[in-house]
Amino acid sequence: MTETNPTTSVTEQQPKKEGLLANLLLNIVIPTLILTKLSGDDWLGTKWAIVVALAFPLLYGLRDLLQSGKVNFFSALGITSILLTGGISLLELDAKYIAIKEAAIPGLLGIATVLSLYTRWPLVKTLIYNDRILDTSKIAGVLAGNGNESAFERTLQQASWMIAGSFFLSSALNYILAKVLLQSPPGTEAFNEELGKMTALSFPVIALPATIILMLVLFFLFRRIGKLTGLKLEEIMVQQ
Repeated sequence: MTETNPTTSVTEQQPKKEGLLANLLLNIVIPTLILTKLSGDDWLGTKWAIVVALAFPLLYGLRDLLQSGKVNFFSALGITSILLTGGISLLELDAKYIAIKEAAIPGLLGIATVLSLYTRWPLVKTLIYNDRILDTSKIAGVLAGNGNESAFERTLQQASWMIAGSFFLSSALNYILAKVLLQSPPGTEAFNEELGKMTALSFPVIALPATIILMLVLFFLFRRIGKLTGLKLEEIMVQQ
């Protein structure tokens, strides 16, 4: 991606850095500190600690929805996940239900990704191959001219299976992490501390492997587009 104005580049990148910092603080760091340090009776207590800790990612997700002006499926799913975690914890249900919930959400996304291959709206086009990232009209025109449309459809199918694989990996890691860490009865200070540890470890244990796989999918897709169209990376990316 080329930038013609260095000042513009800096100002455009700054909100992204702030957004990443806010994401980490509100979704991981602050909830973890509240659950692990403020769950005692001398502080918030077990139930209020859960409510306050989960309020941060919940309000952050709702703010994103309001700012975008439309319902984003993945944001809505994240909010639903937070509400389920809070509900299960406050009702003091068996911790196995949190493990099941943690595995079910990415697992369902993986299944949805595979099933979407048989519709007119494969999820790979929503996640990666879209006109916010790539100049899809230019790519489509060159593919048609080269007679490589069928080959590209196969590429999109392969990318979809890779994305589905990342969701299935997250599902397995989510379940294992929850089962290993959540050993204490819900409603206890020890359970809240374990829930906080699970929140803290979710990023390095789950998010990082999934992100690495997604980066590999992007590399694979860009490489295949270049090979099938003869276009360079800067020619297929949307110019900012």
